[in-house]
Amino acid sequence: MKCFVTGASGFIGANLVHELVTRGHQVRALVRTGSDVRGLAGVDCERVTGDVSDRAALRNALQGCDWCFHVAASYHLWLRDYKPMYAANVEGTGNVIEAAASAGCSRIVYTSTVGCIGLPQERNGELIPTDETAPVAEAQMSNHYKRSKWQAERVAMEMVRKAFPVVIVNPSAPVGPRDVKPTPTGQVIVDFLNRKMPAYLDTGLNWVHVRDVAIGHILAAERGCIGERYILGNADGNWTMKQAFDVLAEITGLPAPKFRVPYSIALAAAYAYEALSAVTGKPPKAPLAGVRMAKYKMFFNPAKAIRELGLPQTPPKQALADAVDWFRANGYVKK
Repeated sequence: MKCFVTGASGFIGANLVHELVTRGHQVRALVRTGSDVRGLAGVDCERVTGDVSDRAALRNALQGCDWCFHVAASYHLWLRDYKPMYAANVEGTGNVIEAAASAGCSRIVYTSTVGCIGLPQERNGELIPTDETAPVAEAQMSNHYKRSKWQAERVAMEMVRKAFPVVIVNPSAPVGPRDVKPTPTGQVIVDFLNRKMPAYLDTGLNWVHVRDVAIGHILAAERGCIGERYILGNADGNWTMKQAFDVLAEITGLPAPKFRVPYSIALAAAYAYEALSAVTGKPPKAPLAGVRMAKYKMFFNPAKAIRELGLPQTPPKQALADAVDWFRANGYVKK
């Protein structure tokens, strides 16, 4: 297949490009001007410079493509002005899907987030990971990033109703190689490796290997049902932050942080950081949106993707080990 990938220089996008090429597909990769393209090193693909806001350029770039993977997104937990984020995530999604449909793509895979899925609920004192059926409303989207992705999902679903061949995937917390920026989750690992993580919050994530997420995108194009959502996560990856640090300590031999920061103190610090950012214009050290999300354990159940797509399940410990190896090999860890 000839595949078009937006956000190709990003963490998931770059790994997706590598997986597509490995499987014999041709890839046309959309990258923005000035993007850091180190994640695409060593992969044979056609690069196209452009932006999801340019409808005409998207239509031209998508000509002749069979599949479209819309991975690009503006991911920020703090900005002075959030309008560009909504323009990229909401309007950009509509632009890409329309252009892909006009080009005759048989499958359009839209990359959403588990942030658009309902949070886990406690039953008899046990936290039950949620799946794609969990009820959720826009009022539960607690920050601008999540709200913009929620609205983008609504755009995608509206286009499904217009008979556009869209499949939605919702990655959890991917870790692994080619996290160039790095992502907020990857930054946690980098800070741990650089001994800058003296304490932790009582939160949790569904940790998944980024390679499995990339393969999940391809499987969604091959086997996914139009209009359906698939959580791309790991059934054994629902770990608290303390569990993740304990595994990192086992992998690296470095000590895990021993102190848990009370949520109230973290929240107060986030308010102070944001007040300072309002003056300086620089991103806060701990964004309020990030601390608010950390109040909840983001545990999810990927059974549907495993059952219907055949989503691979690389052990989360291996995902963390691969991330550690890549960060060490690429100069993110101080000697």
